[in-house]
Amino acid sequence: MPANLTPQYQKSERDYRRAQTTEERTECLQHMLQLIPKHKGTEKLQADLKTKLKESRAALQAEKLAPKAGKSHRIPRQGAGQVIVLGAPNAGKSRLLAELTNAEPNVAGFPYSTHETLPGMMPWEDVRVQLVDTPPITAAHIEPYLVDMTRVADLALLCFDGSSDDAPEQTFDVVRQFADRKTRLANETGFDENDFSIVHVKTLLVVTRGADPDTITRVEFFNEMMSTPFETVTVEFDNDESREGLRTRIFKALDVMRIYTKRPGKPVELVDPFTIPQGGNVEDVAAQVHHDLVETLQFAKVWNESTPDGQIVSRDHVLCDKDVVELHA
Repeated sequence: MPANLTPQYQKSERDYRRAQTTEERTECLQHMLQLIPKHKGTEKLQADLKTKLKESRAALQAEKLAPKAGKSHRIPRQGAGQVIVLGAPNAGKSRLLAELTNAEPNVAGFPYSTHETLPGMMPWEDVRVQLVDTPPITAAHIEPYLVDMTRVADLALLCFDGSSDDAPEQTFDVVRQFADRKTRLANETGFDENDFSIVHVKTLLVVTRGADPDTITRVEFFNEMMSTPFETVTVEFDNDESREGLRTRIFKALDVMRIYTKRPGKPVELVDPFTIPQGGNVEDVAAQVHHDLVETLQFAKVWNESTPDGQIVSRDHVLCDKDVVELHA
């Protein structure tokens, strides 16, 4: 029997996957249990949710009673999305961060030069995307905190050294390290249909040093090792067009759209847009402006190329990229 999950439930599920604290996860699980359709097709999912909620509440209580923790690796999400940069030693992760953001990682010609996570903000047109460089992953080692960071990321970039014969096997080792920990680098994001504990994270394969003449052969060999090949983008950082093309592919892979807001009676300023998932509606924008606005919102007025004079819409009106929204509470 199909689950027939509602859009409201699916949104709560997405919020749960992106939650970065135990308190946020607990609140999301409570909301998911309230929203999930109650019928035979969701019985297993309901049981999984109740188990997860019980575990989350216990973890939250333990955190409150525990002494103050030491160093935290959590990086608060900023911008249009959080993108985690993964890869084997010397795969080009730090060079990617240095070329696309304002961060200054230690870019070296030898492996293991990255010891800690390092965020940077990548500009793309009128938005910014958060990229997070990470320590290298091998068949023998992965930093434990990288699993949780990857599970809550909006997108993963899996770096692949196009100039190295070792790249196919080393990159496959990265994929396997996550798979062994119930985290699947994949072509779409979401929970596994058969096991709620497994998370799929949308991933782009970024082939660095892409000008090497044998790059294509190495990528083909890697794809043969995978059951489902990743969407792939090849980049040569010394080439401006190639570098800028990577920026665009990263933003497009986030599957978000830009929404501008304006105050009643004030002119439109097409700067600092909010970003919401493709297919999002007026209520999603209101939630980003202020959480209380979701409860008090009455209607909105929307402007775009097809309705230059604006139209009055309800809270469930689906928006398009670059719409201008005026919220009325």
